[in-house]
Amino acid sequence: MSSTETLAIVLAGGKGTRLGKLTHNQAKPNVPFGGRYRLIDFTLSNCANSGINNVGVITQYQPLDLNRHIGNGASWGLDRLDSGITILQPYSNNEGSKWFEGTAHAIYQNIDYIDSINPKYLLVLSGDHIYKMDYSKMIEQHVETGAVLTVAVIDVDPSEASRFGIMDTDNHNRITDFVEKPAHPKSNHASMGIYVFNWHELRKLLVNGFTTNTDSMLDFGKNVIPYYLNSGEPVYAYSFSGYWRDVGTINALWRANMDFIDPQNELDMYDRSWRILSHNPIAPPQYLTPEADVKDSLVVDGCYVAGTIKHSILSANVHVMEDSVIEDSMVMPGAHIGQNVHIDHAIIGENAVVGDNMEIHGSEDDIQVVGNRQILGRKSNED
Repeated sequence: MSSTETLAIVLAGGKGTRLGKLTHNQAKPNVPFGGRYRLIDFTLSNCANSGINNVGVITQYQPLDLNRHIGNGASWGLDRLDSGITILQPYSNNEGSKWFEGTAHAIYQNIDYIDSINPKYLLVLSGDHIYKMDYSKMIEQHVETGAVLTVAVIDVDPSEASRFGIMDTDNHNRITDFVEKPAHPKSNHASMGIYVFNWHELRKLLVNGFTTNTDSMLDFGKNVIPYYLNSGEPVYAYSFSGYWRDVGTINALWRANMDFIDPQNELDMYDRSWRILSHNPIAPPQYLTPEADVKDSLVVDGCYVAGTIKHSILSANVHVMEDSVIEDSMVMPGAHIGQNVHIDHAIIGENAVVGDNMEIHGSEDDIQVVGNRQILGRKSNED
């Protein structure tokens, strides 16, 4: 398979409403993760590592910071003369506004861009999952099976299956049934929201669907996949067995960050053959004062630490002042933690301020959140 035959489209326009205060002023794919990354970095890095050099990123909700982060794609090596990253946003024409109303509708609204690339295969990705995947292997299986659509699936705990779109497959991995969030799942093969389509077949379906009935093909899960299955088209599952997390809730985001602290975590960020790349601002080296006590934690460039940090992540340019304790928490870039503060089982948003003598206590089942730019108490004048 030639990389020029495939175009990747990253769906990055979601609000991420379940992340609450962390997405009030930014798109979910731009949420910080692991100290120096953004959620979308994993998808873009997977594209680069898989040899897929044409990538369109569809944005919609609060796109400014996400657009700045992506830039021209240079951080991922996706700034070539004949290929690279293209930011795709809603627009208006003589027919009116072009807001995206579903995953398939977002593809339909960008047909002109896709046609300009003229790919044989369209790889549709989400921009807000944590995982490493070689997409080229999925595309190879797609070609070998003669599928019109291949869906990446991962086996989840049966008790969690009702939260996902569930696929039933035969002995050859051909999908025989698909149900979105079934009350009584027949299997535990969960859709990862990663699809490989034969572009020209999908294009014809979308054009016909939106020409005859504007609501018939809005969403891949609700409309397109069921249509293909009901039509008897060859639809196959691609089984994935590595680390994958949908960080759509506060607790899921916190848990994935806590997983990340473990140096033996399944993502293996020390693997130089499959690096996760990002656009990071230039910051001075971290500084730990003589009073600082840091254990089992990740502390990134630009941090000033005068307190105690246990099993936590401090992102770039975080300040933690004297006599403060942070445990089992994730602190996002630019946050300021005052003196004599105690934080545990929490996520502190970007550029938030936690004033002196504050206490923020959560639990594994109830992660506390301080929103982006939120101010609790007063910032000390002594730092």
